[in-house]
Amino acid sequence: MALSPKRVIHRKVQRGRIKGNATRGNELDFGDVALVALEPYWLTNRQLEAARVALNRYMNRRGKVWIRIFPDKPYTKKPAETRMGKGKGAPEYWVSVIKPGQIIFEVGGVDRAIAEGAMQLAGSKLPIKTKIAYSNDVQ
Repeated sequence: MALSPKRVIHRKVQRGRIKGNATRGNELDFGDVALVALEPYWLTNRQLEAARVALNRYMNRRGKVWIRIFPDKPYTKKPAETRMGKGKGAPEYWVSVIKPGQIIFEVGGVDRAIAEGAMQLAGSKLPIKTKIAYSNDVQ
């Protein structure tokens, strides 16, 4: 199940830059335990999927997992050994813009120790530093 948008308004977008901390998507809304990004990064759909699969396998598909991000930014690339010019390359894959403080996954409905271990494993699949956050009622 590769995460990518079904339709987009613009097929190619400018790169932009990631500055500042996350102001949206930085509070636990659904689960009890969350995985929070500590670095700015473009997370690809494959990296996100690898972390999600590891998370679900660790929990033996118990509880519920919320994916709080979606890769909706097309990453374009020109073919190898192509001369300069001739326009922008074709979309290669999809990325999600991650800012520090952004919640990536939330987990609920499982024991805290299991959720913690699952988040630790999912964080190890990602190429950025992450931390585990807890809701107020679980500490």
